[in-house]
Amino acid sequence: MLGDIGRFLPEDFSESGARVMLIAGRGEYPLFLAQRILERGIRCGVIGIQGEASPRVLEKFPQGDRNEVQVGQLGKVLRILKRFRASDVILAGQIQPLRLFRDLHLDWRALCLIRRLKKRNAHTIFSTVCEQITQWGMRVLDGRSFMDADITQRSTQFPLKRWIVEHGIYIASEIARLDIGQSVIVRNGTVLSVEGFDGTDAMIRHAQSLNTKNMLLVKISKPHHDFRFDVPIFGMQTLELMSRSGIRFAALEANRVIILNRDLVLKRAEELNIKIFGY
Repeated sequence: MLGDIGRFLPEDFSESGARVMLIAGRGEYPLFLAQRILERGIRCGVIGIQGEASPRVLEKFPQGDRNEVQVGQLGKVLRILKRFRASDVILAGQIQPLRLFRDLHLDWRALCLIRRLKKRNAHTIFSTVCEQITQWGMRVLDGRSFMDADITQRSTQFPLKRWIVEHGIYIASEIARLDIGQSVIVRNGTVLSVEGFDGTDAMIRHAQSLNTKNMLLVKISKPHHDFRFDVPIFGMQTLELMSRSGIRFAALEANRVIILNRDLVLKRAEELNIKIFGY
């Protein structure tokens, strides 16, 4: 039943009839997602992006359901999807941003799509790829699908004064609206560090160099966020880096940010005296 699987799937999704293809980039997220899908007994294959996807993701699948492509090989992706007879596609994990603009291996399908784009950035490229997959007759699933057990829950209380949290949320919302980033670090109404092209870890390291206390990390989704190819993620690596940087609070947008391996991360946060809460 749909209710048993999660609320981010299409209403007519059938786990017995689905054939899901996971397109995997880098990071731990594709690994956890693959595990969640396979646990359900759903027929699933994987397309790993070469130089990005972890071998551990590919190893979860039988040899015949395991594939690799280079960035830009859209025609090869189509052939794999047709051979697998995929009904649904789910994208997970990152591609290093600079690889979208250099070291590409564009086949003629990808080249035709790219040439039509007036604005070329990660959002327009991935959005166009999703629309192309839809035109091929397959659905692109919400990236939060199957991950309900790891989604951020709304907290009833904040461990900081509400105005401090609300200020952080406001700043994060504004930089997300401007398509700069999705995370900020603030302290008592002062913006200390903003996520940019170089990512969350670089933002945290910059905050660490300021050597101050009571820092709050806020992670949010963008307005009109497209969860088909971009899911805000918080994981153990970020938590450990926060600890080393002296950041003791993290506010994550409820129902929109995934905490990978949530129970383990929250337990570790308690050990490190870091307060993670949803808003």
